[in-house]
Amino acid sequence: MNEGFKKDYFLLTQRLQENTRLGGVMGILHWDQEVIMPTGAAESRAEQLGALAGVLHEKTTHPEMGKLLDRLSKIDKNKFTAFEWCNILEARRDFDMATRIPKTLVTELAELCSRAHQVWVKARAENKFSEFSPVLKRLLELKVKWADYINPQMEAYDANIDIYERGTTQKDISPVFDKLKAELIPLIRSINESEYQPDTTFLSGHFPIEKQEALGRKISKEMGFQFDKGRMDVSVHPFCGGSHPTDVRITTRYRSDNFVESLYAVIHETGHGLYEQGRMQDGRDLPVSESLTMAIHESQSLFWERMIAQGKAFCAHYLPLMAETFPQNFNDVTPEKFYEAVNVSQPSLIRVEADEVTYPLHVILRYELEKGLFAGSIQVDSLPEMWNAKMVEYLGIEPPTDTLGVLQDTHWSGGAFGYFPSYTLGAIYAGQFYQSLFEVNSDMENQIKKGNFKHIRSWLGSQIHQRGKLLSVPDLVKQVTGDVLNPESFIDYLKNKYRQIYRLN
Repeated sequence: MNEGFKKDYFLLTQRLQENTRLGGVMGILHWDQEVIMPTGAAESRAEQLGALAGVLHEKTTHPEMGKLLDRLSKIDKNKFTAFEWCNILEARRDFDMATRIPKTLVTELAELCSRAHQVWVKARAENKFSEFSPVLKRLLELKVKWADYINPQMEAYDANIDIYERGTTQKDISPVFDKLKAELIPLIRSINESEYQPDTTFLSGHFPIEKQEALGRKISKEMGFQFDKGRMDVSVHPFCGGSHPTDVRITTRYRSDNFVESLYAVIHETGHGLYEQGRMQDGRDLPVSESLTMAIHESQSLFWERMIAQGKAFCAHYLPLMAETFPQNFNDVTPEKFYEAVNVSQPSLIRVEADEVTYPLHVILRYELEKGLFAGSIQVDSLPEMWNAKMVEYLGIEPPTDTLGVLQDTHWSGGAFGYFPSYTLGAIYAGQFYQSLFEVNSDMENQIKKGNFKHIRSWLGSQIHQRGKLLSVPDLVKQVTGDVLNPESFIDYLKNKYRQIYRLN
């Protein structure tokens, strides 16, 4: 690369780094909004986020950015390193997308999402979907309009999915989800009808929140989360946010009658946090270092939560700590009993509390409703009725309130349509990654029993976290597992595990 192009690339990275840092500021404001912001500040926060979104949009679409990209895109990519070329491609994609969207739409969406979150929180607390439906209708209108600007040849819902799962469309997702429905609904029924049901009585009782918090922090730290570069707080909906790999914010929520929900939420969000903290050391304010897609990100949280923390070895290692923390409940509990209890499968109303067998049905339900909303075959006002009908069809239970049904998730209030499929695609990837890790480290279970997670972190770091966006999802999965996205292996994993737990033939 001659000196002129080196200078252009340097100027491009300067602009990209500034944009990333502004995005980091927005990330902290979003975290603050969900964790500690006084409710009376909702209006001013919406305006602040709208203003920042507008500034970031202006910087992303600055004419000089376009000129730099035009010059750099004409150069033979072989003159750049893979690291450099990835930054150019990502910047080109963001620029092309941003320049197609009017600033007025960007600002309106940012302000509406901020307001909608507060409306959703109140509607959820008061069980009034009718309070949330008007803002949801407007969000849908704006996201359809947004999609038309982004790619008028693409279906609006596919354009929204593409934000989270680049290159993935309904045509890719629907067959996978149909296969999961066909296999999991009968498995769920067999589990429910089994004569053997694990004992979970010791998981009921009173679990002081301060003890839950200490337990979660200890396990998160031992998994590898660096608290000098992150923190853990409380929010209505557990999430992982922050501004940078050195400032990662995870949250959970507590119930004094149930410590398992909080603990496994901590483990789940720690999985996300380890991905962020484990990103490549170079270019951390550049696109190349960012996570690949939400499904890959979700694969990391589910890997830790489901494959590791709900495994026999993890349960055996941490049982003594459980007994020390909650002696009135765990004195006579065996590792096998603990393992079976935390893997109980039964239909439940709340997605974030669902087990790994029933969870995909929660996601499929939301995916099918979103498809209908964008296709116009489902109206916003009919969502509660449609939601409940699908819950009965797929899981055999009906939410008694909208708070426990259609109002339970924060995603729609943030305009995050197309996000939900990532959860189950991530579960499929997690199973494939776990199988690959086990093949290269057959002693992994013994290491986990000793509380040694170093090899797991190292493998995930080198294979996934530190690769950033250098590979496409299909290429990454192929390199790590030797296979493509494969629901069959996930289905086999669930069938083998739960048939054993529930003594099914």
